[in-house]
Amino acid sequence: MHDEPNTPSPEESLFARRIGGVVLAFVLFLAGLVAMLFHIQIIEGGGYRDKAARQYLREVTSVASRGDILDRRGRMLAESIESVSFYADPRIVRRTPLRNGKGGRKTFDNSSHIAALCARHLGGSRQSYLKELRKSRGMAVLGRKIPIAKAMELMNEKIPGFWYDREHQRYYLNVAAQLIGVTNSSNHGISGIELQLDRELRGRNGTTVYQRTATGAKFPAPDARQQAALKGKTVELTIDGDIQSVVEDELAKIVTKYNAAAATGIVMEVKTGEILAMANSPTFNLNNRSTWTGEKARNRSVTDIFEPGSTFKIVMAAAATDELGRKAEDRVFAENGALSIYNRTVTDHEPYGDISFREAIMYSSNVVAAKTAMEVGGKKFSEYIHRFGFGSKTGVGLIGELSGKVKPMKEWSGTTLPWMGYGYEVMTTPLQILQAYAAVANGGEMMRPMIVRRVREADGRVVRESRPEVVRRVLSRRSADYLSREYFRAVVDSGTAVSATIRGISVAGKTGTAQRVTDGSYRNRVYVSSFVGYFPVEAPRYAIIVLVEDPKPAYYASTVAAPSFSSIASRMIACSGELQKNLSMHSVEQEKLRSITTVAVPELAGLSVADAKRLLRWLGLRMDISGGRKGFVVAQSIAPGSRVEKKRTIQVTIADQDMERRTL
Repeated sequence: MHDEPNTPSPEESLFARRIGGVVLAFVLFLAGLVAMLFHIQIIEGGGYRDKAARQYLREVTSVASRGDILDRRGRMLAESIESVSFYADPRIVRRTPLRNGKGGRKTFDNSSHIAALCARHLGGSRQSYLKELRKSRGMAVLGRKIPIAKAMELMNEKIPGFWYDREHQRYYLNVAAQLIGVTNSSNHGISGIELQLDRELRGRNGTTVYQRTATGAKFPAPDARQQAALKGKTVELTIDGDIQSVVEDELAKIVTKYNAAAATGIVMEVKTGEILAMANSPTFNLNNRSTWTGEKARNRSVTDIFEPGSTFKIVMAAAATDELGRKAEDRVFAENGALSIYNRTVTDHEPYGDISFREAIMYSSNVVAAKTAMEVGGKKFSEYIHRFGFGSKTGVGLIGELSGKVKPMKEWSGTTLPWMGYGYEVMTTPLQILQAYAAVANGGEMMRPMIVRRVREADGRVVRESRPEVVRRVLSRRSADYLSREYFRAVVDSGTAVSATIRGISVAGKTGTAQRVTDGSYRNRVYVSSFVGYFPVEAPRYAIIVLVEDPKPAYYASTVAAPSFSSIASRMIACSGELQKNLSMHSVEQEKLRSITTVAVPELAGLSVADAKRLLRWLGLRMDISGGRKGFVVAQSIAPGSRVEKKRTIQVTIADQDMERRTL
């Protein structure tokens, strides 16, 4: 007999189904939970982590201190000074957690307290700070670029949701504005050297990651990578701050005196090509952006081109010496002041007839220059133009430099060659003209102009250094010395530039007075007046160009530009021990000056106390001051030009501070 299978009862089957349903529901619940966790942690995990990080992590960028810009003597021309900016998180400020006396917690609105502190320490109205703190979103900016001294007390406040960041702002000595340039609010250079060397000057920003507690307090995250800011490199220029100031001051005077549109001045070391000064007027205040305009910010030394006029006769004189064998004593006919070429007339300011070639250059005969250029011939004359660097950039490397304009020979008309002989139908920059004369002064070797002396790390390690570089030989030494001795010195000693003389030092140079094209013609009588020269002639060390745009009513270079050259040279010698030492080693006139017992009293009016004292000491004279110890000379006891015994005391009257400000 067999047992029958054990079949569950209906009640047992129902229970089993219920248990199975519970298990299935539980499994489905776990599966859903796993899926949800997978979605949260894997699929959207990055977003949630970022959101969480934003709640308790904050990355702060430490802006690197921009590198310094120095002059050749190590004096500061541009530096970054530290300032402080204050910020707040309005959400935390308005809900600051506090504990009550029963161990519970409540929130407190700190807005009014912070607004009152900012108004007291930073200035401004309490209401303006409250308005910023009550923004519904974003960060409240409570103060930007506050000086450390002013911000110090507020920096010591410890308030949840309120913090400060140290920042840097640029401060300038306020010389060479167009050359040095400016930076923007992001610490990036936007003009001049600041733009040209922005990568080196900018440095590397640092980053610090902070963790923030529920109360708003922050501290560096221990497991985050922190990077310190690295200060930018230091740039040392060839500029001499004192000489730069002298040139800027003289240019401002000449623009005012002759109601000129603008003026440019450059000082260069002949043997090295180093630029000691590069100035423009009008200028602007580097520390006051409201004074900046596009017109004032232009570095005319390299960005403006003009028809140079008679200063371009250096090409004609050089080509005549080498190609025609022309001598200073050779007689030439100046056509009694007028020469007709292709129905156009070349004229001189005086009706010269039969004169020596030296006299033709001394008195700046356009007729002789045009005839000589035609004798040289187009091919050779073009060769000398390019040999002197016209039509090409000088290589100084400044932003915005132009190469000038020299027509290709195939575009020349019948008048191009004679007109170029005396400086028309060709366009140059002031720096190109100076470089050409400096090449003659340097025995025929053309040097590349240099403005950046070296770049070094903050610890002093030199990473780049510029050295004097010969571009090419323009003339033989014999020819260059001949031009200096026979022509350009004669221009200053007895010709059109006697007003460019420097007492006790020999000078060579050339005047240039050229009409400028306006609205396509020369009929408006707008002139460019210039003088370029170098000294001492026996062993040239320094070359200077002064160019004045649209002077009125006088416009001849002998009246406008040449005297300014003399003033600049005299003042820079007076204020620079380096120049006095260099010149005393080579100047024959200076040796003669030492050997005689009397000297001529110089013009002191307008000089600072220090400059006047140095100039008198250089001449072997003494100074006694009447009035204040600071300011400018307004009177002197012995008239300028009077001869007195060495060691004589000159009494000078110094303006008071108010008068000094008016003089400036």
